[in-house]
Amino acid sequence: MQQTFQIIISGQVQGVGFRPFIYGLADQFQCNGSVCNNEDGVLIHLNSVEEKARDFLTTILKSAPEVSSIQSYSISEIAFREFDDFRIVHSESNHKINIPLTPDFTICESCKIEIRDTNNRRYGYAFTTCTNCGPRYAVTKKFPFERANTTVSAFDMCIACQTEYTNPNDRRFHSQTNSCADCGIKLKVTTSDGKTIVDADSEIIKKVSKFILDGDIVAIKNTNGYLLCCDANNKLTIERLRAKKKRPTKPFAMLYPSIERVKNDFKLSLSEEKALTSSVSPIIILNPKESITDLEQESIAPNLNQFGVMLPSSALLVLLMDELKIPIIATSGNIHGSPIISTKEDAIQQLSGVTEYFLHHDLEVAFPQDDSVVRFAGEQQIILRRSRGLAPNYLKGTQSNPVKVLAMGAHLKSTFSYVPNAHTYVSPYFGNLDNYDVLVRYQESIVKYKELFESQPEVILIDSHPQYQSSILGKAFSKKSNTKLVSIQHHKAHFASVLGEHDLFKSKEKILGVVWDGTGFGDDQAIWGGEFFNYEKHKMKRLSHFEYVDWIAADRMAIEPRLALLSILPCSKRELAKSKFSETEWKVYNRMLEINSLKTSSVGRLFDAVASLLDIIDKTSYEGEAAMLLENQARNYDGNDYIDFLEDLAFERIPSKTLIANIQKAKEEGISKFRNANSFIHTLALVILKIAKQNDYETIACSGGVFQNSLLVTKLSQLSQKQGIKLKFNRILSSNDENISFGQLCYYQYIKI
Repeated sequence: MQQTFQIIISGQVQGVGFRPFIYGLADQFQCNGSVCNNEDGVLIHLNSVEEKARDFLTTILKSAPEVSSIQSYSISEIAFREFDDFRIVHSESNHKINIPLTPDFTICESCKIEIRDTNNRRYGYAFTTCTNCGPRYAVTKKFPFERANTTVSAFDMCIACQTEYTNPNDRRFHSQTNSCADCGIKLKVTTSDGKTIVDADSEIIKKVSKFILDGDIVAIKNTNGYLLCCDANNKLTIERLRAKKKRPTKPFAMLYPSIERVKNDFKLSLSEEKALTSSVSPIIILNPKESITDLEQESIAPNLNQFGVMLPSSALLVLLMDELKIPIIATSGNIHGSPIISTKEDAIQQLSGVTEYFLHHDLEVAFPQDDSVVRFAGEQQIILRRSRGLAPNYLKGTQSNPVKVLAMGAHLKSTFSYVPNAHTYVSPYFGNLDNYDVLVRYQESIVKYKELFESQPEVILIDSHPQYQSSILGKAFSKKSNTKLVSIQHHKAHFASVLGEHDLFKSKEKILGVVWDGTGFGDDQAIWGGEFFNYEKHKMKRLSHFEYVDWIAADRMAIEPRLALLSILPCSKRELAKSKFSETEWKVYNRMLEINSLKTSSVGRLFDAVASLLDIIDKTSYEGEAAMLLENQARNYDGNDYIDFLEDLAFERIPSKTLIANIQKAKEEGISKFRNANSFIHTLALVILKIAKQNDYETIACSGGVFQNSLLVTKLSQLSQKQGIKLKFNRILSSNDENISFGQLCYYQYIKI
């Protein structure tokens, strides 16, 4: 006798072709019923006997769409309802949103074949998508993920698209972003002042390609925002782009036409290839082969021997690269420091002085996003920027706490996290909140999330630094709504983020937390950044740290490595840095050291100091430049004769001044810059293991921007493996301040004060 069973599937299951998949499965099982999206995910009703219903669920779990991610599921018998067939029905809505947001997906292989096939009706259509690919988060206005709730709703499907949408045997069955050239999104090429040059789709790609090959800069609106593009082998154009974008030395990312071409130019591991060709398709930091000849390498990544490379994420970019057949610069469409631009009006206003031409389209981007950036240390993925394709989802470590919490995050690598229900929603990367436009987008996105989930936070979490814009804004939100406000120390949030990612709060063993970064306001009013913590039984305490040194010249110290060197050098050795300053500067900064009271334990500044000591760089033009250049030099050392600059030293606090003095001694003895740089990073890895061994730790959790250094991560992984110590890194979130908002949530929810 047949019964009615209800199956609920939660997780990343909307906008991924899940309902069409269930429809096909029902046909396979010969079951009647229905499937719809709701605020919990996907709701299935099934007429069946119990054994078949459970087999049905098992098949779902084994064979779900590749881009989906099932977090939880349930099956139960309900009151009998008779169904005449199996249908996809209109989404249920009870105003209780309880699902993860779905990130954007890179164009799939089937859609690539169609846009390249002259006999296919989507030949050359730049916005071809299906249930397996296309924008999701970028076009979402509200839940559930239905066409009417997206910006694609502005385009009415033609008869042919509607037929696909309603055909169970079609790949675009219930594809919410379905469109074609007859009914869909239109392209337009204009000059920098907005004058239309061409709007005929058949000519646009060829025209834009010619502009790029002729040495022009073109601002191209992708589905997540504008990209500034030019020939990657045209030195003059790249230099012009740098000057206009106000980005003198920071590396540019490159867009490659194919994975085959990437393999031809770069050393590619299986992990890197898998990431490049995944549904995320982020920018991957790669090592070049010596055989590269058609790239202006020094202009693309000054003083570096690694490059950011990505493949086309949309049909538009596939068509463009098919026409060009060469790698191009593809950097965020903005002035350096500002958020990525997504509207035609803003593009013309802000980029008309940067670009010669624009390629616009008329699809509204609800949530603009930069491209995600990833690198690898062996098999360990290190996320440098979590954005398109990776955000805003966070499926691990969801909470059952009914309290609605908004975590404001940090300042420079800003994100926010929101817990309006049983899920944790971590926003994409925004950037430096000192930039007005970034701050505005950050605020607007918080408002949008509140509207999206139709809820207000009951608790607001902020960083303990009183001058962070995120903290100031959080205090204002709290005061306006009379909401509970809690401040959480920066580095404790970092540590909590790793514990949360790896579900370690329930661990019965004590865990060593290693948090190294540039800056963070400490509990003792000092600037922390070289911290060791103990976690045990929901308690967290500071265990040790790098030796305190002087923090001088406020934020200038973070952009001038020579100041970090001056600060960390022992008093008797300061004269070694004198040549890096004018006479006036030397007097001023030494006077600052005499009267200074603010101290720091920052490992970020230690990296800066070593970079200056080894004459790599004294003044930077972008955050993290000194550390990147130092790592670059360290990688040039091809030996294995490493120096432990703190060998045989017993210490409670890590002696930064001694470390610097010993590197200087090695330099004076003629040790090469490459070996010294490599040995410095090797010493840092040994320091971590020494602290762990001294205090009997078997598990180490690492976070903070310093752990974006892949050489450090590689060395630490190799050495810890030999000693049988388990390592935990941020893997779904970035190790930099992007994880602070999530860490604040974890700390608030799990740590007993």
